[in-house]
Amino acid sequence: MNDYVSVVIPTLNEENNIGKVIHGIRKNLRCKRCEILVVDGRSSDNTVSVAKKLGARVIYDNKGKGSALRKGFRSAKGNIIVSMDADLSNEPKELNLLVESIRIGYDVCMGSRFMVGGGSEDISGIRIFGNKFFVLMVNLLFGSKYSDMCYGYRSFKKKVINKLNLKEDGFGIETEININAMKAHLRIIEIPSTEKKREAGEAKLRTFSDGYMILKTILKNIF
Repeated sequence: MNDYVSVVIPTLNEENNIGKVIHGIRKNLRCKRCEILVVDGRSSDNTVSVAKKLGARVIYDNKGKGSALRKGFRSAKGNIIVSMDADLSNEPKELNLLVESIRIGYDVCMGSRFMVGGGSEDISGIRIFGNKFFVLMVNLLFGSKYSDMCYGYRSFKKKVINKLNLKEDGFGIETEININAMKAHLRIIEIPSTEKKREAGEAKLRTFSDGYMILKTILKNIF
């Protein structure tokens, strides 16, 4: 294969996790040409030094997860891009299925915790309810058939990134991707994914405030 794969990972104070994430990628990802691109939000711990020591390319963006992903997508060298979290919640063994989905012709591949074969070890009842509410809302408004909405383990064909017209700076980025992929008539597939528990450090997601931002993202895209 001549594909070049870029794995984009937003980070903020993940020194106890990022090393294991990078090792997991290198152990599992089958590609001759690949890069690990860490987009760091100006961590106050040793996240950056650990990532660099393990061969990751590091750039900086401290405006939020969405802004970090957008900058990472622009900077990625690969023709296939994978977005991955830094907290060990994403299973590296699923990387090759994400990549292969793009290789066989899909524009966007989205991991889903709510398909048969997927699941989560780290989602509360209120977050399940919120996710299902947002899924129903987006499916009704935009004619999609998604099973998951607020999950960041995904892959993309680099050449369709501009068609997604991404603008969100925060956690609304995942919902924006779902909506704009439909608007752009991209070829989309969901695959089962298992979300693991965060191993160390503090979760960045704030259930109610970030849920409000996701709702705003949906409402903005209706018009």
